Order: sequence, then structure tokens, then C-alpha cells
Amino acid sequence: MKYQDLIQACQDDWQAYTHHHFVAQLAQGSLDSVAYLHYLKQDFLFLKHYARAYALAIYKATTLEEMRRPLPSLQALIGSEMHHHVTYCQQWGLTESDMEAEAEDVGTVAYTRYVLDTGMAGDLTDLFTALAPCAIGYAMIGERLIQDPDTRIQDNPYASWIQLYGGDSFQQDVQTSIRHLNNLLEPVPLSSPRGQQLINIFRTATRMEIAFWQQGLDAV
Repeated sequence: MKYQDLIQACQDDWQAYTHHHFVAQLAQGSLDSVAYLHYLKQDFLFLKHYARAYALAIYKATTLEEMRRPLPSLQALIGSEMHHHVTYCQQWGLTESDMEAEAEDVGTVAYTRYVLDTGMAGDLTDLFTALAPCAIGYAMIGERLIQDPDTRIQDNPYASWIQLYGGDSFQQDVQTSIRHLNNLLEPVPLSSPRGQQLINIFRTATRMEIAFWQQGLDAV
């Protein structure tokens, strides 16, 4: 199986995630700033757990090559992406201390603990399948919005978010992640019990992404 099989198997949930009202409002610049600020703070907390998940991948690895593979992503998360997030949030009046002090919302707790628990209970394929909706979904959203003539870029306060996830650097990084995921999925027959188990993991994580968007809107 391939990553496209995972998406195809939960198409309704994937559509609800990648075309969520949060995303649509972000694309038009109409998203309430309170919703966006809540999202930014929760995303900071999410990224910390995301880094822990990559550290878990190193722990769960059985070969030196498997241990090496997540290391660049982990270093990029802690050294680059989170620094970028903190710098970006400063433009919205949020300091690193503000975000560290923020309480995790219910959706953030549910999503991050689900990914970590899936990784602890399963193997590397389980873990990277649970991680996949985040990166792949953001890449698809970013690519679609950056190419859509109806997306408002000029005078859109969220234009930099669209340009980040629709930009070449993020898109290329996700393609690397997709190749790795496909290598893990390749030996698994789609219709096998193992294939269906992975689909259920991917579906649940996708639903967690929907809830993550929604908690931003619910904060208003």
C-alpha cells in the first residue's frame, strides 16, 4: 500500500480536515484573530509533542539506519521550525513564555497523546502513520491555497502561513517524509488486517486534525 491508499480509505474525513472552515477563513483573511491566536498557542504545544514523537521513533528503531532517519526531522523541529514558530508568534504579541504557560486544550491533549500512545504500543509504521496526516495535510492545504486564484494574499494577515506551507521548502520536506512512509507501507497489503489497522490509525489522526482546527474556532 501507499500513502494515497490511506487518504482514499478515509476520504470524507480527509475532505473535512483539508477543507475545514478554519482553513477557508484563513485563506480569505476573515478568520477571527482570537481563533488564530488560540491555534498558534496550541500549535506550539503540539510541536513539542511532535518532536517527542520523532525522539520516540529513534527509541523504537531496531537498526542504526532506522535511528539515523528521524534525526534530521527532530533537529529541524527543535532547532528551526519551533524557532520560526516562536519568532512568527512574536509578531502576534505572543512570547515563548506565553506559549509555555498556556494550558493544553482538550483537542491538543487528545491528538498528541494518541500519536505518542500509538507509537509506544506499535512499531515505526504505526507511529509514522499516526504522524502522517499533519505533514501531508498541511502540504496539500498549502499547495492548494497558494495555487487557488480565489485565495487572498494581498492584505491577508495570514498570508505568511499560506506561503510557508505552500512554499517549496516545506513541500520538499514533506515529499521526503512521504517517501519514507511509502517504504514502510509497501510490504503491507491494503486489504489485510494489518492494512486495515493502519487505515484506522490514519483515520483517527485525521479526525484529530479536524478537532484541532475546530477548537480554534470554538475559542471565539
